[in-house]
Formats: sequence, C-alpha cells, structure tokens
Amino acid sequence: MGAEVLEPAQAEVDDIVLSWEGEEVLAVRLPQLSDSLERILAAMERRHGMPLSALDRKAKQEVVRLLEARGAFSVRHGVETVAGALGVSRFTVYNYLNRENSSKNA
Repeated sequence: MGAEVLEPAQAEVDDIVLSWEGEEVLAVRLPQLSDSLERILAAMERRHGMPLSALDRKAKQEVVRLLEARGAFSVRHGVETVAGALGVSRFTVYNYLNRENSSKNA
C-alpha cells in the first residue's frame, strides 16, 4: 500500500496515530490517492508480466473493471493516468467504463 511508519511526534493532521494501552506508539502516513494509483498500475503490470499497453483489448477492459472497483477513477486525472498506462485514449477508457456499467444494468 505504500504507507510510512513514523514516530507519534512526527504525525501530521492526516496521519493515523496508533495507541497501545493508552500510550501513542506509532503513526502511519498513508500515501496520496494518486500515488496509490501508480502503485496499483505497477502491480498490475507485474502480475501480467508485461506493460499494460501490450495487453489485448479484453485484458485492458478487465484492468479498467478492476481499477473501477478499486476507486481509481475517483482520483483527479485517474482516467488520463490509466489511459496513458494502457496506451489508449481517454475516450477508450470511458467506453470501457460505459460498457461495464451498461452490462451491470442489463
């Protein structure tokens, strides 16, 4: 996930401070959502054993489906980031999303 473990004194407003028996023992800083998207895309490339842009159309559609389930498109510029990784246009990503959503509603 890419979280960072810190001393409690280093915690900032958005960090999570963990306590044990009433004493703060550590803080966890989660990565920004956009950083998480990059990590997810890299993990998908490792799983497929090739760049996502080298996948066939069906595999790219599956990647988009998985990314949508993980909230990737709620990230600012998520569609553009995914399109770049897949080697397709934003329009194509939107088509994949619309296709997935229309099959859910059918």
